Formats: sequence, structure tokens, C-alpha cells
Amino acid sequence: MKIEPAAVPAASRPVGPTTAPHPWLPFTRLGSRAGEVALGYLFLAPALILLLVFEFFPIFYGLYISSCDWRLRCVRFIGLENYTRALHDPDAWHALLVTATYSVISIPVQLSLGLVLAYLLFQPIRGRATFRVLYFLPYITSTVASSAVWSYLYSPDKGPINAVLSALGLPPQRWLAEPAGVFTLIGGHFGLQIPDWAGGPSLALISLIVFTTWVFTGYDVTIFLAGLGTIPRELYEAARVDGAGGWALFRHITLPLLSPTTYFLLIFTVIGTFKAFNHIYIMTQGGPGDATTTASILIFNQLYQFNRYGYSAALSFLLFFVILILTIVQSQLAGRRVVYG
Repeated sequence: MKIEPAAVPAASRPVGPTTAPHPWLPFTRLGSRAGEVALGYLFLAPALILLLVFEFFPIFYGLYISSCDWRLRCVRFIGLENYTRALHDPDAWHALLVTATYSVISIPVQLSLGLVLAYLLFQPIRGRATFRVLYFLPYITSTVASSAVWSYLYSPDKGPINAVLSALGLPPQRWLAEPAGVFTLIGGHFGLQIPDWAGGPSLALISLIVFTTWVFTGYDVTIFLAGLGTIPRELYEAARVDGAGGWALFRHITLPLLSPTTYFLLIFTVIGTFKAFNHIYIMTQGGPGDATTTASILIFNQLYQFNRYGYSAALSFLLFFVILILTIVQSQLAGRRVVYG
């Protein structure tokens, strides 16, 4: 007599294919929630290690240097002395003023010009793809190369800009070598005596701002074009049906819906102008005199010319706190005006 095996109840049968033990089974045995957390930190470990070694460690080590009389090592711990010295240093305040002037002038010019060009290039015009590439080229060009070329253009002796001015019957300028204010120069041309406090930013600083605008406007154009592409076309069509003209469309639809893009570019540009260094050092090295000595140039000079490691570190952290405060203020003021859809 053949005995059949007893039937296994369906509820007790294994569901799905049998597999080998999971390679991360030791973590899952810790408990569902704890195992997932441990596994997550395991995957994050490489990035966390890189962040700790190359970000947080240099920051805290820089804080340590800023609190020392540092000469290749901490000779003497002096606490906040470098910071108090910076707050009472006229050169530091002058560098901050130059940086703020550079930022206040260049940011509106860059954003306004970038918005206008982006709006024009967003229209169905012939060759707009070529124009977009041409406007973006200065941003991806090497800063050293472009700064050297513009230094030649600004040359007071054989520069092409002065050659054009001479051909037009206008007096040549010293450009990057001119510490006098632009209003002082204009007033002198018309025989007017301008007081020192109303002389305005130096011609050297204005020349740097022109170069900065040439470089970074293309980036602003690209970001504005991306923002314009997210605005629904139906809104424009509905507004035109109601009789809205070009200016009304731009003011009541384009500008409000571009506010997230404008807000991002504002934050990005403020941080960039306060950290500007490369082209300033290549074109003027902070001169003539201290006319273009921004905060970054001052920090560099204190470190490499005067070997004041602790003092330059303190200046770096003070600049960081200034940028942080400006970012928070912008978030509180401009962030409330952002329209998200």
C-alpha cells in the first residue's frame, strides 16, 4: 500500500522563491528600524569621511589658527585678539567698503542686463542659439586668460580702448592704474571741483566691474532662460486675450514668475562678488594703492606678503560671517517676495 505524504496547509507554505541570506543580514538583525539606520550610515560613510576630512577639519583648524600667534605653529594662544585687531584695523574696513561698492554696483548691472538679454533671446529670433552660445563663452573661458586679455585692452600706453578714444578725439585714460574717482575725473574734464567724499568709486574699480559684467552676464542669461522656459505659455495667451500689451505681460507675468530664479541669482551673485579674487589679483593686485583692495585681496596679502597667518585666518572668518549675515537678510527680505507658481 502506497502512503501519500500529508498535504501541507497553504498558510504554512513558503511564499515566493527561496533566496540566499542577504549580505547585510547582520545589520537587519539589529531590529527593523535600527538596522536600516545602521545600513544607511554605512552607505553614507565614504561621503561623511570626505566631508569631515576636507571640510569640517579645515574649518575648525582655521579657527584654531585664528586664535593663535601662528608662526608655522601656534607660538602663543591669544584667543580673540586677532578678531579685535581686525575690527579696529582701518585697512580691513576700507577693504570691506571696496568690496561692498564692487558688489552694489556690479550686481544690479549684471542681473538687469542678464534679464534683458535673456528675454530677447527667448523670443523666436533668427540665430538665437548662436547668440546664447556667444554670451555664455566668457563665463567658461579661463579667468587667467580673459583677465590678461582685458589688461591689454585697458593698457594706457598701447591698449585698443585708448586707441579708439584717441581716434574719437577723447582723452586717453589710465583705466586699471587710475585711483581717482569717476566723478572726480568727469568733473575735472568739465572744470568742476569735486570734493573727495563725492569722488565716487575709482576708475580702476569701475574697469573691474565692466570685466565682471562681461564674464558673468552670460551665466545669468542662461539661468534666466531656464526660468523663462518654466512659465506656462497659456498665461501669456490668456493675458493677450484680455488686451495686455508687451510691457504688461513682462511686468505682471514674467517678473513675478521669474522671482525664484532672480532670488537664486541674487544670492549667488552676492556671495560671488564678496569672494571675488582671481581677476582682481591678476588685473590690479589690489592697486593702484588700495583702490581695488577687496576683502579677499587683503586676506591674501596678509597671508603671503606679511606672513600673518592667524590674522588672515581671522579676516577670513569675519568675511564668512559678513556673507552669512547678508544671505540671511536676503532670505528674510527677498524670500518673502518670491512667487512659486
